[in-house]
Amino acid sequence: GRGRVLMPGLGEMHAHIPPQGGRAWMERVLFLYLANGITTVRGMLGQPEHLALRDDVAAGRVLGPRIYTSGPSLNGNSIPDPDSARRAVRHQKAAGYDFLKIHPGLSVESYDALVETANELGIRWAGHVPADVGLAHALEAGQASIDHLDQYAEAILREGADLDPSLFFGVNFAAEMEEEKIPEVAAATAEAGVWNVPTQSLIENVLLPEEPEETARRPEMRYWPQEGPGSVAEWIRRKRAVLEDERYDAELAMRFIRLRRQLIKELHDAGAGLLLGSDAPQVFQVPGFSIHQELRISVAAGLTPYEALQAGTVNVARYFGALDRFGTVEEGKVADLVLLEANPLDDIGNAARQAGVMARGRWVPASEIEERLAAIAAEYAAEEPE
Repeated sequence: GRGRVLMPGLGEMHAHIPPQGGRAWMERVLFLYLANGITTVRGMLGQPEHLALRDDVAAGRVLGPRIYTSGPSLNGNSIPDPDSARRAVRHQKAAGYDFLKIHPGLSVESYDALVETANELGIRWAGHVPADVGLAHALEAGQASIDHLDQYAEAILREGADLDPSLFFGVNFAAEMEEEKIPEVAAATAEAGVWNVPTQSLIENVLLPEEPEETARRPEMRYWPQEGPGSVAEWIRRKRAVLEDERYDAELAMRFIRLRRQLIKELHDAGAGLLLGSDAPQVFQVPGFSIHQELRISVAAGLTPYEALQAGTVNVARYFGALDRFGTVEEGKVADLVLLEANPLDDIGNAARQAGVMARGRWVPASEIEERLAAIAAEYAAEEPE
């Protein structure tokens, strides 16, 4: 390591491990995360298969980042009333999931029943903020993390705004958002002790007025399936659908992106906890690679490289109550490390210039990473239609 820079492994705090392709596919997704210096993932849409995978990674039988996994989605369909909410929380706690994943559609009554039961059993809940619940109530309840800055757009709307249904986290509300309200919601978030996972790279990949075929030409797309469910081709179609929606306006989309970046900076300045996450694999979010886009956007939003890296290292450990085990480079901690060719404090892009990754003491050199990535790219290139 002489002449290089050592840093803690990164966390991807809004990750997905799609189970559709079976165990070999899930292990490949874990490798993509690890290949980019990610040594901890928080799986945000858990399945029973993830419990065994989590245990195999912890035991060293599978190479990959340590896994914290939610249970299956808790939403307006899966828990339509308070009684079903209580049953679902008890079931997921007994099954061994690490936390609960909230999706849209919950009534206030179901959400409150979930919160009450989760507090009784000692399991946290995280994810979306249902529209009927709203930001203020989620903060008051003590939601462990709010992901995608969900419902923040609605919280800073001008009084009496008459709005169409939300398009992709409220981008069509941008003209009615009052930036003067941002410090207020940031301070309320800090006071509540609620963490945020902005996933800003996802928002920008979907909403920037760039042709989706152009976005699909980014180098990392070669490491993801080109056709089929969840593929690059599907990502192109999903972005195209947003850009062609009658509610989409490119100028308002740019304002929305700017206000969200301002909110990220204000949350940090107010002392509200930020966690690094990108929602991979989602639209143009290739696992692992997208976390480096998220780091670059965090710096563009006004964080220093050091502050952006804290969101993916020490803050991750603090969130899990595991700062005694990982999150910093200290003797006696688990060896989750990334060796870099240059200092990321000088340029956040250097966080992607890896000489190798160490996961719980197992060293994976850049040569091995590059060989496996090349094999993945060759496989997907062979599958492309002529």
